[in-house]
This record gives sequence, structure tokens and C-alpha cells, in this order.
Amino acid sequence: MSKKLHIVSLGCTKNLVDTEVMMGRLQNYELTDSQEDADVIIVNTCGFIDAAKEESINTVLNLHDARKDDSLLVMAGCLSERYKEELAKDMPEVDLFTGVGDYEKIDELLANKKSQFSEQVYLIDGAERVVTGSTYHAYIKLSEGCNQQCSFCAIPSFKGKLNSRSLDSVVREVESLVKKGYYDFSFVSQDSSSYLRDQKTIDGLSLLIHRIELIEGVKSARILYLYPSTTSLKLIQNIGKSKIFHNYFDMPIQHINDEMLKTMKRGFGKEKTIELLNAMKALPNSFLRTSFIVGHPGETQEMFDEMCEFAASFGFDRINVFSYSDEETTPAYDMSEKIDKETIQKRAEILGQIALECEMKSLEKEVGKTVDIVIDGESEESEFILSAKELAWAPDIDGELYVNDREVDEDLELGKIYKAKITELIGNKLLCTVDNS
Repeated sequence: MSKKLHIVSLGCTKNLVDTEVMMGRLQNYELTDSQEDADVIIVNTCGFIDAAKEESINTVLNLHDARKDDSLLVMAGCLSERYKEELAKDMPEVDLFTGVGDYEKIDELLANKKSQFSEQVYLIDGAERVVTGSTYHAYIKLSEGCNQQCSFCAIPSFKGKLNSRSLDSVVREVESLVKKGYYDFSFVSQDSSSYLRDQKTIDGLSLLIHRIELIEGVKSARILYLYPSTTSLKLIQNIGKSKIFHNYFDMPIQHINDEMLKTMKRGFGKEKTIELLNAMKALPNSFLRTSFIVGHPGETQEMFDEMCEFAASFGFDRINVFSYSDEETTPAYDMSEKIDKETIQKRAEILGQIALECEMKSLEKEVGKTVDIVIDGESEESEFILSAKELAWAPDIDGELYVNDREVDEDLELGKIYKAKITELIGNKLLCTVDNS
């Protein structure tokens, strides 16, 4: 009888790729949704900000409380890497610790029942993954680490400097996944627009776009996590020319006030940031997603008001709002002029409401359009209504559409692309009619 594995992936999509690598190494285990039945429980943790750290620790402790006596509880990933000495001392509930360097060795670690932290961050290259959550979409990790010096970010302290995969390695992985039926890809990293800069190539993403376009079977792609000072107008133009890559731009700008951008060590000021955003917005069918941080040390009410005004007026399709988290090992941790938590919370709520209003305006503009959609399955609303996403959108984060009517005779297939006309917006859900004639 095969042993059973219960695995939890927390945090970002980059973490998800690493989790899928571990699943690829543990295919001799039977996956189970029940921690009570599992022989091995693995939590791939996130250690980015306080809320993520708290979620990771609570998840591990809750799984420990419910597991059977002879099971093995493993804590892996960013939080485990960042606080390896402290966690080993303070969390006796965990049987085995590992960080961000040994995902492809997880089978060996389990066999030896030994904690391990390799000095090098794991960079995927040829590993077999078990892609989760979709039969047609997969995330592709471009690099690890980051050369940026943002005042609020601790990632370089435990992920190190930028380390890009070779272009050939990325292409081989995409080709392998296409053979398994995947056709839609999201390319991710800490700073995707710096891809290959550590290998003395300035515009690595343009090379990537060209190579991916040559792979037969790739129908759809997008790039996530662009960084303003390493995103060029040429790259934006090349995305606009591509027949495969959508005009989808995910560029977290974090603020718009010049003084605050300088304090945050973002590299670009307001004028150049807006120049990039305008170039993106000018492309046909463009989709713009960004992120803002509220409550960074030194943020005055006037700075916050400027950010709110810009967020509300520019025309973003989606906005993520993050409350500043005071993280040790970051430059901001030692800054004076800290903002109290109550003010940060109030500012997050105000900007969060603006983000919701921007999303609703974006959704309203979709009504009447004919778009490519992909059927994902039954909706939570009703078994008679199908859930889908616009092909251009990123999975999970950009929303879903409801297919409530069709003008085709055959049953609609999961994972298949259809033409659909968006007919109305109810709440925050777009309704559409499939017409593949």
C-alpha cells in the first residue's frame, strides 16, 4: 500500500511552482486531502510579510493538531529559510525543516528524515512537475532572487541576488508541458523584467517572447511582476506586436509620489512610471494590474491622497493593496517616522474601496465585447451555469465569467477556448453567451 501525502502551498505562484516540483518527486505517494490520513504532511511556507508568516505558522500548527501520531510533518519554503534557527528552536511540532534550496531533493530528505538547508536557492531546470489547478494553464518560473533594493522587501535577504534560468531551459519546460496538453502560460519571478540581466542580456523578455512564439501549441501567454525601472518601452512594444502574449501588464508601482518612491528605493520616479503606464494603456485590449503599499515610513497624508487620486483616475483594471509590514533585514525597518497601525488600516480600507471601484469600472467596460474564454467547470452559483475566464486574464486573481447561455449545439468542453459575447454585469460577475459558429 502506497503512503499518503498531504501538501499545502502558501503564498505566491512562484511558491506553487516549487510545490509542484516536490509533488513531481513524490509521485509514489498517494495524494490525500485529509491530514488525518497522511503519512507525510508538507507545508511550503511564505515568509514575505507578517500576515503571511502568521498564516504559515498557524497552518503548520493546525495540521500538527490533526495529524496521526506516526506521520512526518515537514516545514519547507521561504519562512523556514528565513527563520531556520528560530523555528527549529521554537517549533518542536515540526519533524523536518527545509528551505528554498532542496525542493528537488525532498524525496531524499524524507527517506533520511533529516532537515537540510542548501546554500543555493533552487532554480528549476528540467525537473518534472505535477501541475495543479488546471488542465490547460501552467506557471513558468524565470528566475530566483532579486537585484532590486526596495526599502520594504526582505526577499533578497533569503533568496539572494538575481539568478536567471537559461532561455533554453525555459523553452524546454514549455515544450514539455505543451506535449501534455497545456497551452496557456504565465511567466513569473520576483522581477520578471530583469530576466537574463545577470547573464549580461538587457532585454531578456523580448528574447523570451520570440522563442515562445516559435513553439507550436502555445496559444496564450502573459508576463507577471514587471518592475518599473527594468521595463523598457521596447519591451512594451514587443508585447504589443506578439500574437501569443496578451497585452497584459502586471507592474506593481507601490506608490506614485516622487518623494515616497525615492524613500522606497524604487529606482523610477512619477514621470517615468506614468510614461510606462501610458504606453501600456495605449495598446489595444490592454489590461493593467498594479499594487500599492500604504503606510510606509514617512508617508504623509498628502502623499497618500496623491496616491489615491492617481489610483482612482488612471484606469487600472485591477489593484492590489498592501499594508506596510515592518520587516527586519529591510532598510525601512530602521527608518523613523513610522505610521501607526490604526492609520495604516484606515488608509488600506480607503484605497481598497478605490480598488473595488476601479475593478467594477473595468468589468463594466467588458459588457458588449466578444472575447476568447476558457471553460473551467461548474460555477458555485449553479450546476447549470459554467465558470470561465477570459483567456487574456491571469488565473485566480482577475475574476471569472458565468456562461449562462450558448448558441452552439454541442456540450461545452472544459479547458477549451470559445468565442463568447459578454451580455451583462451582475454584482462583480460578467455573464456571457458562447457562440463558436
